[in-house]
Formats: sequence, structure tokens, C-alpha cells
Amino acid sequence: MKVVERIKEPIYQEMELFEEKFTQSMLSKVALLNRITHFIVNRKGKQMRPMFVFLVAKLVGEGKVNERTYRGAAVIELIHTATLVHDDVVDDSNKRRGFFSINALWKNKIAVLVGDYLLSKGLLLSIENEDFDLLKIISVAVKEMSQGELLQIEKARNLDITEEIYYDIIRQKTATLLASCCALGAQSVNASPEEVEKMHRFGEVLGMAFQIKDDLFDYGDQKIGKPTGIDIKEQKMTLPLIHTLNVVSKAEKKALVNIVKNDNKNKAKVKELIAIVKEKGGLDFAIKKMENYRKEALSLLLEFPKNEYRDALELMLNYVIERKI
Repeated sequence: MKVVERIKEPIYQEMELFEEKFTQSMLSKVALLNRITHFIVNRKGKQMRPMFVFLVAKLVGEGKVNERTYRGAAVIELIHTATLVHDDVVDDSNKRRGFFSINALWKNKIAVLVGDYLLSKGLLLSIENEDFDLLKIISVAVKEMSQGELLQIEKARNLDITEEIYYDIIRQKTATLLASCCALGAQSVNASPEEVEKMHRFGEVLGMAFQIKDDLFDYGDQKIGKPTGIDIKEQKMTLPLIHTLNVVSKAEKKALVNIVKNDNKNKAKVKELIAIVKEKGGLDFAIKKMENYRKEALSLLLEFPKNEYRDALELMLNYVIERKI
């Protein structure tokens, strides 16, 4: 059995019912909109975010979920999908999960409006049911995600990202949404404020590890195959490179920054930069940081009673670190 299927096993029924409710939550009187949302539903990914909501809810709610849990998972997925649709417009990306993106098929104007529609649907789902506590958790995440993206754009212009700023960017861009999924799962079953906070931190550190793993893919290894250098081409300063710039001489730093700024499309130069990052311990440093986050996430998880939901969350944590794509 695939790892994702094993993670989903204790919440299989909830996920089946969630898919029905999620599809319903997107419905509109506009035929074009329904065509596009149908396209989105049929090309869904692994649905990790709703899985976090249900696993955490069952972990802290003694194996039970309720209607608030389903609504919370739907809101998270609506808002997450809205951000992906908008991201593809911002990045001018024509592909999403191997399929054409909304903007590639229906153009930017429609894609932006669809993203707005999904966002407002998510907000209304919470407001109509007076889930204001859940809405607050999600709204904070949306604000932070936007801030994180803008901070990265601002810093990419000058290539002056420190290690601390990098952590701040990935916490806001990636980790905050996973933190919200976990906090929302706990909040939906009326967990104590301490449990909600603990699960929020669990999702956050897991999200940090997830993003560092993503950054490592750019440099490749024996398991993954060839390095891609995509982040370098896009002038994204990730942890392996930031660490390398901190340990090399001034002259070497200048040469590396020059590659990122001016020779980022030159395959030979990018290959040279990747080799230096590996030689200077940039990858080892990033792997160590990722492991530290994994350990913190695990120690938070182990404070909860052992059962199939905790086991599934532990499996999810390890999957995030060990995945090959």
C-alpha cells in the first residue's frame, strides 16, 4: 500500500464524505464557473491539507469529527485552491500537477475572478455557519501567505536574504497554511487552547521541514536524480545557497551572487554553483535543519496518546522528509 493511502486509512470515510461536501461548496448558478470548478475537482492533488484537519480532529477529539470539521476542511481547501489559481497567474505558469492551469485554458482575467470566487466561497461558508473561530485561524494564514510572497519578491531583487529572513519567508509562505490545518482540526472539536496551540506549532514546524525538503530537490541527489537548478534560474535564495554565501570568502561570495544575478540561465554556471554549494556543506546544513524541525514536530506529536491517528500523523511527518518528489 502506498504511504499516502496508509495515512488516509483511519480517515477514509471522512475523506470520501468530504469530497462530496467540497464539490457542493463550489457550486454556482454560472455555467462557466461550474465548468471550471469541475475541472479543478477532477484534478485534485493528494489533499494533504484536509487530511491534516481530519487526523488532528480525531486525535484530539477522541476519534470523533463533526460538521465544523468538514466545513473547516472545505474552507482550507477552497482558500488553498484560490491561492494556487492566483499563483499560476502571478508566475505566468501554464501547468499545474501535470495538467494545464486555469489561466492557460481560460486566460488570466477569468483565472483571477475564479480565485476570488473560491476565496469568497470559503469565507462565506464560515460566516454563514458562524464558525468565526475557524475563520480567524484561516484569515491569519491568508494574510501571512501574501506577506511571505511579497517579502520574498522584495528580497530577491537585492539577493540579500539572511538565514533569519529565509525562515520568516518559508514560515509565512508554506508553514502557516499547514499550521492552520492542524489548529483548525483541533479547534473544530473544541480542544483546549493549549492543544490548539500545540497542534498549530506541530503543523508549522512540519511545514518548515517540508519547504526545506523542496529546496533540496533543486540540488538533486542520488535518489532524486539530476539537479534542476530551477530556484537558481528564478533567483530564489534558498537555505543551501544562503549557508554557502555565509561561509565562503568575499571574492567567492561575489562570484556566486554574480551567477545568480547575471548567469542564472547559463547551464554550465548553474552547475558550477551547485557543485560549490555541495562542496561547502550547504546541503548538509539544510538537511540538519530539516531534521531539527522533524524532531520538534515529533516531540509535540508524542505528547498526545498513541492511537491510529497519531501513527498516521507520524507517517505523514516522515513522508514529508523522505518523499522523492
